[in-house]
Amino acid sequence: MAARGGSGRGTVVGPEARSAGPAATPGSPAPADPGGRGPSRRARRAVALSATPGGNRADGDGSDTSGGGQPLGRFLAKAAAVTAGLTAAGAVFGLVRDQTIAHLFGAGHDSDAFLIAWTVPEMASTLLIEDAMALLMVPAFSHALARRAAARAGLTRREARTQDPVRLLVGATLPRLVVLLAAVASVLVMAAPIVVAVLAPGLPDPRLAIECTRLTALTVLSFGIAGYFSAALRAHRSFVPPAAIYVSYNVGIIGTMLALHALWGVRAAAAGVAVGGLLMALVQLPAFIRNVGFGPPRAKRSAPRSQRDRDRPTLIAFGVIAPVIFFAVFRQSQVLVERFLAASLPSGAISHLNYAQKVAQMPMVLSLMICTVTFPVVAQAMAGGEREKARRRVERDLALASLAVLMGTALVIGYAPQIIEVLFERGAFTHRDTLATASVMRVYGLGLLGHCLVGALSRPFFSTARPIWFPAFAMGAGLLVNIVAGAFAVGWWGTYGIAAANAAGISTTAVLLLTGLGSRIITIQVRRVAASIGRLGVAAVAAAVTGWIAGPMIPDPMLSAALGCLLVPAMFGATGMAIRALEVTALPGQISQLTQRFRNVR
Repeated sequence: MAARGGSGRGTVVGPEARSAGPAATPGSPAPADPGGRGPSRRARRAVALSATPGGNRADGDGSDTSGGGQPLGRFLAKAAAVTAGLTAAGAVFGLVRDQTIAHLFGAGHDSDAFLIAWTVPEMASTLLIEDAMALLMVPAFSHALARRAAARAGLTRREARTQDPVRLLVGATLPRLVVLLAAVASVLVMAAPIVVAVLAPGLPDPRLAIECTRLTALTVLSFGIAGYFSAALRAHRSFVPPAAIYVSYNVGIIGTMLALHALWGVRAAAAGVAVGGLLMALVQLPAFIRNVGFGPPRAKRSAPRSQRDRDRPTLIAFGVIAPVIFFAVFRQSQVLVERFLAASLPSGAISHLNYAQKVAQMPMVLSLMICTVTFPVVAQAMAGGEREKARRRVERDLALASLAVLMGTALVIGYAPQIIEVLFERGAFTHRDTLATASVMRVYGLGLLGHCLVGALSRPFFSTARPIWFPAFAMGAGLLVNIVAGAFAVGWWGTYGIAAANAAGISTTAVLLLTGLGSRIITIQVRRVAASIGRLGVAAVAAAVTGWIAGPMIPDPMLSAALGCLLVPAMFGATGMAIRALEVTALPGQISQLTQRFRNVR
């Protein structure tokens, strides 16, 4: 897995780090200036400079530059636009995938069996792509890049490659990761009956779910490799291949389903998940080879094994990776709780929850692409001791992400029946399924802000030299709320109770993370941030109520939803202006500035 730089156990150590002196180890104090006033400005700039691939400038002000020599703000704007485009494309293909599943298999026993099997790749995606792998490996590669620049002075080209911290990190972690994940995938394939029994103990006939689980378990290996590639490329500020993985994933699922559903039934969807996982790794492979590589040259291996083990970085301390692993497991366990509770409900309940959640979370996914692009910047600022720069970046990310997700939440809640009818009501998916799914989706919408804030706030916690346990504890507390509330509410309100418990649990975690960030990691102004989010929440409520009332007035669902895409943002903006929500009032200027940046780049 990965390690953070710093002192003590779990430090990434190599010969280049030892030879480069104190500044070569990110996360450790920079050399003090002669007056004893702490790290000198030159030392801080050296670490910040080295944390940027290619020796880019990272001064912490508006003059930051990216690897192409363009200012960091323009680079981030361009990267965010590309990531947004590919993320949106992946979301569209995800909708087409869900539409295809609904059309071919409806919302019954077959789709429930597949969705239980889909729990495995959903858990793997959170652990190996979105959360654990990214939160571990992006800072690890950022720190390795910092040491690379600090250690290359005076080395020949061959020596620089042999002692390259990035290649040493890859050589120490990737082979072991592949072996471990292959073993885990094999165990899951063999233990599929036990997995299904644990996930859905109330399922009447588990045989189909077991067969699908054996196919989807293969994604543990492919997702792990894809997540590793994504983290390494993002640390190198290469965002296009990582952003394209979900396009490849969904294309693989859709193509396999269309080709094989007549022969294999819903098993074709499970096979498509396995194919899509393979494509996620393959689409990034060329960029990974070009930017990162696969370890030090073979000549290095002529050294004694004991020396090689000392020279290459290792991640042996469980305390380094455990906080991230537990956080990711607790977060994804919310899906396990939902499927466990819904297994005893009438047929189709799991499907209704799944479709509602997938559509409801689209605004959250799109809003978090902002934090995905800026996470390496926060990690590099923390590695260089530029905490003020990191604070500004985090506060800006929280504001923009909250604005995006709350506007999307208003649309999801206001026009839920129209959206579900347009997307899914065809083939085996009936109007009854539409009404049930739309009602659940409105309840899920109450937790979208919590999901967004958890994704945005967890990143700064894991940007430090050594991860801390607070996010895992906060996520565990939210999971406990979800379990207790869900167990109580499912008997009274069925799927609505499950969705409400999910919203309550994730909102609990978001509040804990927001209040804990300022006192532990970055001194953000919690009250100001909370007040800002509160004003945006008022605007979202007004826009959602407007859409709820106006939606049924137009009989055609597609026309109604299309007009809602105009009405909801307009009402959101008008309310935001009226209550002087700063993010809304400043939005026109930010759009104008962003447009000007793109013109300058061209």
